[in-house]
Amino acid sequence: MFSVTELAKMLGHSGGAVGNACDTLVSRGEAERVGSNPRMYRATPKTASAAQATPTNPPIPSSPVPGPRPTTQPPKTAPSGGKPQPITRPNGQQYHPRALAQLPDVEALRRLREAGVAVLLYGPPGTGKTSLIEAAFPDLITVAGEGDTTVGDLVGEYTQDSSGGYEFIYGPLVTAMQEGCALLLDDATLISPKVLAALYPAMDGRRQIQVKAHKGETIIAADGFYVIAGHNPGVHGAVLTEALASRFSVQIQVGSDYDLAASLKINRTAVRVARHLATGQQAGEIGWAPQLRELIAFQKIADVLGTEAAFANLVGIAPLEDRDVVAEIVTKALGRPVTALALGRQL
Repeated sequence: MFSVTELAKMLGHSGGAVGNACDTLVSRGEAERVGSNPRMYRATPKTASAAQATPTNPPIPSSPVPGPRPTTQPPKTAPSGGKPQPITRPNGQQYHPRALAQLPDVEALRRLREAGVAVLLYGPPGTGKTSLIEAAFPDLITVAGEGDTTVGDLVGEYTQDSSGGYEFIYGPLVTAMQEGCALLLDDATLISPKVLAALYPAMDGRRQIQVKAHKGETIIAADGFYVIAGHNPGVHGAVLTEALASRFSVQIQVGSDYDLAASLKINRTAVRVARHLATGQQAGEIGWAPQLRELIAFQKIADVLGTEAAFANLVGIAPLEDRDVVAEIVTKALGRPVTALALGRQL
């Protein structure tokens, strides 16, 4: 049995690329995955024949950027210079690349990772920050930031095993460092600055951390290790400290792509209402506007319960302080009164 880190050292490639290659072998039945923390793999009778076979794909790159897994494809541009094709995310949903610095956004993020430049994406919830990161980095490990996130949640902690003893289980930060993976700090600004301080040595020139809870062990980041974060400025409790901001040399604002919403065949009136509300939000006239996530949900609801119910629900999900304004705008757009979705009389 070998861990990804051990294989990467023997082969001289990045941990992310080796991990992806191992997962490909597992999917073909040419290897077995036998552990998660860290990832461990074991050869099968088919492994030797796979090694002797002539590869149909290019060899594993030595670049810090891991190659895509079989279920995720890099953006493909049409021969005529058209827009990149959608990318399938781990959950099976499609991500449609957007422009960033005259590149497809996924390609721009991959180049920044290769250069070792940390990125912070910021914008309202539902604008596609996490979707973009998942599409760009198939080897992604995610930490969901919360106010009660602890150092142990990042680094690891002792857990009782089946025999009643205790063993130290590495956290996502250590796993990403050992395997050369990308680490997403989702809602990073909800995590206590004291907790985030445990991450900083891994992001600077040291690229290592000390796990004090585990005999003071020193973890050194493998090639490919990369940190990217998401920040929702309008969420209560989200604070972008100077210490955190200074670790992310590139900070990218992410808003909803209403043109994409229209191309996805979402109800045109709903998209028009969303644009109107977004304009009002930017002008400070209202505090809420539906983002792409809400518009996608709108269409699903319309397909199941009808357009009338979907608009009523759109009014109902608006914050209380903005609901009257949203109801007024929806009412004007439809030409008939619309109130929040609610139960009616007994049938």
